[in-house]
Amino acid sequence: MSTAYPVLADHFVPRRLTRTSDMIRQAGLVFAGAALVGILAQVAIPLWPVPVTGQTLGVLLVAGVLGSKRGAAALTTYMVLGLAGLPWFSGMTGSLASVATPAFGYIIGFIPAAYFLGRACERRWDRSLWRSLAACALASTIPFLIGVPYLWVVMAGLGTTLSFGQLMAAGVTPFILGGIIKAAIGGVALPAAWAAIRR
Repeated sequence: MSTAYPVLADHFVPRRLTRTSDMIRQAGLVFAGAALVGILAQVAIPLWPVPVTGQTLGVLLVAGVLGSKRGAAALTTYMVLGLAGLPWFSGMTGSLASVATPAFGYIIGFIPAAYFLGRACERRWDRSLWRSLAACALASTIPFLIGVPYLWVVMAGLGTTLSFGQLMAAGVTPFILGGIIKAAIGGVALPAAWAAIRR
């Protein structure tokens, strides 16, 4: 099993001696991560062909700071509380009915994306600019692996069967530019944070 190196959260919030206090601190980090994604999901910047939201950027930052297990837990918390009615999905939405929306598959995909990037950071990919950019770029593609088939299934259930081209036009192409921008921001921010710690 490969070594898991400390991530940013381990430097800013060191572990406590007692099991109870440590569990409280770790739970606090998970909920803070979920809240950050919920806040950034409400940020929308007008850009062609669709507005860019901060949701995916939040996923990258949370995963990079918390690591694999806490990052995945934070995004699971984000999803579960959103389904419970907390309006922190994109556009201040959130309810169990979100499961039936075409975009919900991307939210599911945030969980493995966070785990992947967190694991890369535990192997110190976030301390090198080029590796950090590569890890963020790869992590950004993971939600599409779940979100695009989910989109097709939901649309088919609604009576609209999309061709491959239509599926790409609806679920991939409009988000490429925004995805590149967010992966670049995350890829630069993580090694910059480590550089600040070293200084």
